[in-house]
Order: sequence, then structure tokens, then C-alpha cells
Amino acid sequence: MEYYLVISTIMFFAGIYGFMTRRNMLAVLISIELILNSVDINFVAFNRFLFPDQLEGFFFTLFAIGISACETAVAIAIIINIYRNIRNIQVKNLNKLKD
Repeated sequence: MEYYLVISTIMFFAGIYGFMTRRNMLAVLISIELILNSVDINFVAFNRFLFPDQLEGFFFTLFAIGISACETAVAIAIIINIYRNIRNIQVKNLNKLKD
């Protein structure tokens, strides 16, 4: 179990690092997805090793993956619309949308 937790922790902190340092909105979105996937790995690992006969952790993970896919689709649509308006997807240029 500790291998799953180590991989999940590395993924989580890589996602946090990417979220804090990247300026491109797509890179930020990928970092958020990395964070969510690391949490999903934790759900499955803890369910598998603490409650091996129950499937609630797996179902919750499938639900979280579905919600994450919807969130990604909406975020990509927003990013495409921002690109059409200002021809740039850098986070620092978002204040140009006020004009």
C-alpha cells in the first residue's frame, strides 16, 4: 500500500507545484487534473487495503472521474473562448477581459 501512497503523494505535489508555477491556463488545468487523479489513487488504495470486501471507494472514484471529465470539458471550452477573444491563454492576461 505504501507504494501507492508514495506515487500518489508525488503526483499530488507535482500538481501543486505546476498549479503554482505555470502561467499557461492549459498547464494549470493539467496540474489540477494531476491533483484530482492522485486523490483518486488514494481513494482506491485505501478502499482496497482497509475495506477489501466493499466497493464504495471504487464507486466514489468512478464518480469523481466523471465529475473531473465534465469539469475538464467546461474548462477547455472556457479556455477556447478566452483564446478567441484575446488571442492568448496566459493567466496574467486575463484582466484584458474587463475591457
